Amino acid sequence: MPKTGKNDHAKDEELPSTLQRSDQKAQDTFAKTYDSAAEEYDDKGRAARTAYSALKHTHENVGDHWEPNDEAGPSDEHAEGGRDSEQDTAGGVDANASKEHLYERARELDVEGRSTMDKDELVQALQKANDAKTRQARKD
Repeated sequence: MPKTGKNDHAKDEELPSTLQRSDQKAQDTFAKTYDSAAEEYDDKGRAARTAYSALKHTHENVGDHWEPNDEAGPSDEHAEGGRDSEQDTAGGVDANASKEHLYERARELDVEGRSTMDKDELVQALQKANDAKTRQARKD
């Protein structure tokens, strides 16, 4: 089902819940990419993966929603390598950001022990915090 409506914007009810709580640019990026990929590949799963990949180049997952990145570009080594990359994905966390940026996100999400974590540990803790916030938002 198309994610973009007649007004060329995302159909809110067609979007994943984390995108429903995100800005219009995030919603439109996902929806337009999804629609184009679905038409190209005729595979909903591949279309969704492609749409998330495009979204991760412009936004990062923060808690239960997506926020714009300071700079466009791949969010992690998986995104850099493309579809066939064997690298793990960071699940929307901007793993290519500075340690200071990751620490600030961890502070916003009240991640315990963040001051003693290295960059990789911050990425993992942010993934876990994002998943928890999303689960909680879906219950509310």
